[in-house]
Parts: sequence; structure tokens; C-alpha cells
Amino acid sequence: MADKIIKKIGVFTSGGDAPGMNAAIRSVVRTASYHDLHIFGIQRGYHGMIEGDIDRLERKDVGNIIHRGGTMLKTARSKEFMTKEGRQQAYENLMAYEIEGLVAIGGNGTYMGANVFFEEFGIPIVGLPGTIDNDIFGTDFSIGFDTSVNTAIDAVDKIRDTADSHNRLFFIEVMGRHSGYIALYTGIGSGAENIILPETKKSIDLLIQQLKMEGRRKKLFNLIIVAEGNKNGGAMEISKQVNEALGEDFESRVAIIGHLQRGGSPTGFDRVLASRLGNSAVLGLLEGRKNVAAGLIAGQVVFTDLKDAVSRKNSLDNQLVNLAEMLAM
Repeated sequence: MADKIIKKIGVFTSGGDAPGMNAAIRSVVRTASYHDLHIFGIQRGYHGMIEGDIDRLERKDVGNIIHRGGTMLKTARSKEFMTKEGRQQAYENLMAYEIEGLVAIGGNGTYMGANVFFEEFGIPIVGLPGTIDNDIFGTDFSIGFDTSVNTAIDAVDKIRDTADSHNRLFFIEVMGRHSGYIALYTGIGSGAENIILPETKKSIDLLIQQLKMEGRRKKLFNLIIVAEGNKNGGAMEISKQVNEALGEDFESRVAIIGHLQRGGSPTGFDRVLASRLGNSAVLGLLEGRKNVAAGLIAGQVVFTDLKDAVSRKNSLDNQLVNLAEMLAM
């Protein structure tokens, strides 16, 4: 696609929803309107792109949504977009609306689809990191992560009350199939005694030894945060193994926070982050950027090549892992 001044852009959300997506959509629409661009909302991500579910958006359409969780554009995962034929149909639908650039809000799967789409058809795309997992390369924080952590910490604080009342061991499972960011931040923020992450290889035997030591110190209760994707199994499986090893020495319970972490009103941090990145995405398209992701690093908005964002991962900060271990002693 030859360089030209973009006048019509589309925005969509894809994959799992994340608090703050609406704030990002709002920022994209209002920044586009400020610059006299025509902005189109694509419903249900790549699936809606293939179906031609595309509508013009005006400033008024994004009023009163900044505080809402979820996404007004809805979201979906599309197997059909993984095929050449599906992507061809999506491109033809965009051309029918004369859409010349896209803002793609989502996680790694969204970025992968955007990168392939650009390579095949050359339509300029700017990705925004909308995922609670915080595992997207090219940004310190993804949209929705802060809200998710705050939701999890609030739940753990409530569980702490009943754990203290009954002198119980609680295994609390949070989301994180491949990334331990939510578990790590939740564990540190809630003062948990142990955190089990997908990235580390902490054995159940070591956990049992630590619990026995704490039992000898007459530790009244324990809170253990478990990322769902850790290599020892979920919280239910770990609890079962610990119960078998410790018998009546510890009375354990399991709490799975689950999809509560995806919902709810986004925090102020997520609203500002989403607004900054949505604004930068539109400005990036106007500047001629074509296959990049916008992110926040050291407080500044940066653009990362989508190929790098797809092929690399935002790894855990080892200093935070070490901090969690020291604070739990």
C-alpha cells in the first residue's frame, strides 16, 4: 500500500476482554475525530471483520464508557481468520468501507493475526496491549493488568479474614496460564506467604517443607497464591498433594478467583494508560507507522515492531521474584 494521508481507520478488540478496553476505544475514536478522520468500529474482532460487522463511530458513541469493564465492540476468537480465505474476506470487507488503517486491541493472538494480515495485504496496523496477563513485549504494563491485580488483591484480603479466623491454609488461584505476573503482583500486594508461578520450578516437596517449618513456628495461617498455569497443577491439585503429605497438621481450603479478574470498572491507572495508548495509535497511523505496537516503557509511549512483539515475551522481573521470597520469610 503506497504512502498516503489516512482518512479512514478501523478499531477492534480481540481475544480475552480486559478492563480498560473501552477507555482505549474512546481515546481512539475521539483522537480520530479531533483529526477529522472517519472511524469505524469492527464488532467481535477478526470474526466481525470477516462477517462485515462494521459500523461508523462518532464522538457521542463513546460517551459514558470510560468507566465500564469489558468492551463495547465485543470480542471473539476466530478460527476462520487463521485461514488465507478468511483473511482475504476480511480484507475485502475493509476495502468496501475504504478503511486504510487499523487499531488492534488485544493480546499475543491479536498481535499475531495483525502481523500476518499486514504481511499479506499491507494495511497499516497499530496494536495496543489489551490483556490482563501483562506478557506482551514492548510495554511495561498492558491494559487491564492493574485492574486485575487490584481485583485479586481485594479478594485475597477478604479471604485473609476467614483464614485468620479459622487458622487455615488457603490456596488462592489467579489467572495466568503462561505468565505469572498477576500471581506475583497479587502475592506481593496481599502479603502472601508463598507464590507459585509458571516461570519457576518450585516443587511441591519444597512447599511442604516450608509449611512444616512454619507449623513448628506456630504460624497461624498461610495464604498461597497459585498461577493457574504453574507446572505443579492448579490450586485444587496442589492442595490435594499438600493435604496428603501434612494430614491433619494443616486444614486447607481452595479459592479460585477466576473470571472476576477480567471484569469490573478499570482503575485510574488503566484508564490513563489506555487513553494514552489509544491516542498514540491514531497519531502513529497519521505519522505513517504501519506494523507496530504502542506501549509504555519507563513512563514514555514507545512503538515496537509487531514482529518483535509477537516473537518475544515480557518476562518476569527477577528482582520482584526475589523480593517476594524475602518478604515471605
